[in-house]
Amino acid sequence: MESQSFSEDIRRYISLAWHWAWLLILAGAIAAGVAYYINRNTTPVYQASATFLINEAPLTRSADYSSIVTSQSLAQTYALLMTKEPVLQGVVDRLGLNLPARYLAGSISVQPVKDTQLIVVSVVDTNPQRAVDIANTLGEVFSEQNQGLQASRYTASKQNLENQLARLDQQIQEVTMSLSNLGEEPVAGSPTQDPNRVERDRLQTTLAQYRQTYAYLLQSYEQVRLAEAQSTSNIVQVESAQLPRSPIRPRTMRNSAMAGAVGLMVAAGIVFLIEALDDTIKSPEDITRQLGVPILGIIATHESETEGPVTANQPRTPVAEAFRALRTNIQYASVDRPLNTILVTSPSPEDGKSTIAANLGVVLAQGGRKVVVVDADLRRPRVHKLFKLSNQQGTSDLFVKPPEPLNGTIQKTEVANLYALTSGNLPPNPSELLGSEKMVKILDMVHDEADIIIIDSPPLLAVTDAAVLAPRTDGVLLVVKPGKTKLAACRQAVEQLQRVGANILGVVLNDVELRRSRYKYAYYKGYYSYHNYYGDKDKKKKIVESVTKE
Repeated sequence: MESQSFSEDIRRYISLAWHWAWLLILAGAIAAGVAYYINRNTTPVYQASATFLINEAPLTRSADYSSIVTSQSLAQTYALLMTKEPVLQGVVDRLGLNLPARYLAGSISVQPVKDTQLIVVSVVDTNPQRAVDIANTLGEVFSEQNQGLQASRYTASKQNLENQLARLDQQIQEVTMSLSNLGEEPVAGSPTQDPNRVERDRLQTTLAQYRQTYAYLLQSYEQVRLAEAQSTSNIVQVESAQLPRSPIRPRTMRNSAMAGAVGLMVAAGIVFLIEALDDTIKSPEDITRQLGVPILGIIATHESETEGPVTANQPRTPVAEAFRALRTNIQYASVDRPLNTILVTSPSPEDGKSTIAANLGVVLAQGGRKVVVVDADLRRPRVHKLFKLSNQQGTSDLFVKPPEPLNGTIQKTEVANLYALTSGNLPPNPSELLGSEKMVKILDMVHDEADIIIIDSPPLLAVTDAAVLAPRTDGVLLVVKPGKTKLAACRQAVEQLQRVGANILGVVLNDVELRRSRYKYAYYKGYYSYHNYYGDKDKKKKIVESVTKE
């Protein structure tokens, strides 16, 4: 039972989607079209990417955990510094761009590659060549500025040593010049004595000291330079940015497809909202599941009956066949209780009850039975219009006449065996008249003249006429128009008929658009639901066969 209910729900949702397919497709197409137009008229944006390697200083290279953390921090630091004002301004100056540096900040993305020493610089721009130039130049400018920043730590030490070396070199030159001025030293063993010997020895000693100090300072200077080289980290470019072939945005086709999907989902949400707020009867399942009454017939939408009942004028049309199927179903609606008087009513106005009553009377008369259609709608009568009869005398006039045979009140129609009792003059108190004992006598007199009486009464919820008349008939047909009649109104109408003890034969769905897919499957399902309701499988089979043959 649960699987059957689930299957019916699935079938209903499929039917609902098919019914609103035009809206879903239209919404998706419009959304996709608008997105396509916007994307096609949007300036394309290109992206160029360059890859740089962090050339870490030799002194910081090791395999311990602290070194790994340091390397990761260094990559994050470089990634942040490459998007700062000094570097960006350097790029602008080198490329001669007529752009503010802050404009580049929004178009440049620098991301370290996880678990590596690589940094990827991505630049987006409306000019693809400019994006390539910025990506490549950014690394060059940062490398130069970073190298200069790290070299500044050793500048003072190197400058001091360079100054000392320069002074010593000058002193060495001065001492050497002084030695030269003293002349050559006499050859050993010469009888001539050297008068400058003492001065020469002093200058030579001083020169040796200067040279030793110079060598020491020069060694210190080289150690500083070596320390600078071993502690300086920088970046090198390992992959240059290439000219992009296609823009990264807008992605016209992808965006159009996504917009179409979003439009489709929005339309689906609107459809479900409409269906949730719509309390009208939508399908036969709403009748059988919500009201618990069988469906005796489904009448398709057809042209207005300006020329009379369709069953009389076009007996071979599918609509006429549906009325004959309704006639067959009514014959089995009350097997134990003869149906001599049938009341046709509806929950609300404009459900088409008069049309159903007139056509039902025609098909019953065509079946060989004498039928009288009584217009008990003493407020808005339509029977005389449908059969094109005079309405000078009718039902209301019988209440003021003596209880004698119906002298010409019942009029013959163009259909054989079919007669009509029109409403007559409209009284001021229809409910009191229809609920009186005089009405019972009138129906008895009409029954003496006919085999079956079809009574067209006002809507149940509009006035109480049908409610007071229903218990005095053998059965009641409730006419419902899907898509217009409210489910709450149907439920109230059924409850009202049950309270007065009326015999509800079933429901007739009128003006159903069978061409709309949500109702196609329901044409024969209504008959099945009726016979499953009464549980007679043999009769169900015979009825379905007869309907198929017709």
